[in-house]
Amino acid sequence: MNAYIGKIQSALLSCCLSSTINLYSQIPKLDKDNLEAVNVSVSVAKMMGKEVIKVIKDPSIKAVDEPTYTKIKGIEFKNGTIEVKVLSRLIPNAADSARGFIGVAFRITDNNSKFECIYIRPRNGRDSTQIRRNHSIQYFSFPNYKFNNLRKEAPGEYESYADMGLDEWIKLKIVVKDSQAKLFINENKQPSLIVNDLKHGANSSGSVGLWVDVGTEGFFSDLKISE
Repeated sequence: MNAYIGKIQSALLSCCLSSTINLYSQIPKLDKDNLEAVNVSVSVAKMMGKEVIKVIKDPSIKAVDEPTYTKIKGIEFKNGTIEVKVLSRLIPNAADSARGFIGVAFRITDNNSKFECIYIRPRNGRDSTQIRRNHSIQYFSFPNYKFNNLRKEAPGEYESYADMGLDEWIKLKIVVKDSQAKLFINENKQPSLIVNDLKHGANSSGSVGLWVDVGTEGFFSDLKISE
């Protein structure tokens, strides 16, 4: 009898866990009705036989590491996991400094005045110089901790390397807990970047955005958000 009751309890626990996972996992529909463009143009493109979201930074925004993303409507994210596939190309006549900047902004405030962001520079991933490769991945925090400030104050601490390239699909998985964020590239079991002091603190929360910067034609697919 005890064994039978134990089996029932295990089944109920499994069912509850499954329901919890479903309750807190979201696969937002990536279409223009579900997106809010902030200093970017957004369109739907056809790739891999399915529709993906194409994002390009507004060329009038000259500064870098700015609120240049399309926000996902109806999301309030604090802790959890964000997964998305990204592909970046250089736009025609992009400057030589263009690296294919593409990534994810999170904990975005309603007025876009604050957010955290992790992005990649795919063009650096297979550069012939090591210093460029070391700048393949970047964390920054808007508005006070852009990449140049962080690189000056703490060289190497908020940047890292991973194998990647332009015009190829790259899976980004960002795991956020309180003041820490980890970035996993593709199916790697170990993070390629660990940030232990998210600048807006452990209690900040907000929306999630698909982020690009200068010179980039960015594509996004298969977004999943779990809390």
